[in-house]
Amino acid sequence: MRQLKTERQRHRAAKSAWIDVTVPLRTGMVRWPGNPPVQVRRVLDLNRGDDCTLTALSLGVHSGTHMDAPLHFLRTGLGIDAMPVDAGVGRARVIAIKNPALITVEELRRHRVRHGERIVFKTRNSPRCWKTDRFLKDFVSLSAAAARWLVARRVRTVGIDYLSIAGYESDTAAIHAILLKAGIWIIEGLNLSGVRPGVYDMLCLPLKIVAGEGAPARALLKPVGSKRIR
Repeated sequence: MRQLKTERQRHRAAKSAWIDVTVPLRTGMVRWPGNPPVQVRRVLDLNRGDDCTLTALSLGVHSGTHMDAPLHFLRTGLGIDAMPVDAGVGRARVIAIKNPALITVEELRRHRVRHGERIVFKTRNSPRCWKTDRFLKDFVSLSAAAARWLVARRVRTVGIDYLSIAGYESDTAAIHAILLKAGIWIIEGLNLSGVRPGVYDMLCLPLKIVAGEGAPARALLKPVGSKRIR
């Protein structure tokens, strides 16, 4: 009886635990071609006899896990400092994408996406792309038709598990613009390797950079028992 109770307690604890889906920032990590490299450098160090430890960080704001603001592709778009908090905080649904190349309308239809949802795409990117510091051009991305379909469904936020929602060899600017013009906020650079498809509470908050077109973010997911979307 005691063992059964312990197993139930573990199950409840696992169900209530937050899952960190943030990609850690570190020197030399993968980045979008042409973006600044990530450099994490100790300026002062207690181990070297300094009075404190102090780190300098240099990176492009679209490094690792980050959010895109409309200003990224729209001249008069909002900056990341104007992002409504509920774009990154609230109920979200993780959807498993089976297509090995593209997120298509045909596949999205099967998931019955609804108005106001925060949708996070789990693809083969998570177990594959984050294992190397080499940029992989053939990551799974969103098609332009699927972007327009999501706009028609009036989703709140979309997230994906590599450095861009749009493919490297697609019309990246156009696909981003379709979403951003419609007020859909974009989370990129998630690692969903340890996340099952389903409904979660999400916390994803970017740094508040004045007039920033994007910013690094910390992203967490917590599974919920109900499948109702807030």
